[in-house]
Amino acid sequence: MVLLTRKVEFSAAHYYYLDAWTPEENLRVFGKCANRNGHGHNYTLEVTVEGKVDPVSGFVVDLKALRDTMEREVVQVYDHRHLNLEVPEFRSMLPTTENIAIAIWRRLEAKIDGAKLHRVRVYEMPDLFADYYGEA
Repeated sequence: MVLLTRKVEFSAAHYYYLDAWTPEENLRVFGKCANRNGHGHNYTLEVTVEGKVDPVSGFVVDLKALRDTMEREVVQVYDHRHLNLEVPEFRSMLPTTENIAIAIWRRLEAKIDGAKLHRVRVYEMPDLFADYYGEA
């Protein structure tokens, strides 16, 4: 079994807020992320697939096809979008990093030809200017 990973990046805005909670409870649990105007992040997505190497092609999966799938199913849908307001799966689910990873898994799982989805890794890219501007 061989594992292969492709990486893409996207930027998106979101907020955390549960209507069933009071504004005070949302603020206590989610802090500044409870601001319904939202805030943005730059995300990195790594998708790892597993499979056997085809003895003729030498591929587990066509990496260009994998990247095209990631672009179509994730980047074109999430990039420069307000996740809560513009992406259907987050109308009923908070767009936490964990839930973003789950949603991406669901989007990709049946769309990868020739390999099995092994791992979806999502992380926020660090703010390179945070120290300069004194922000966290």
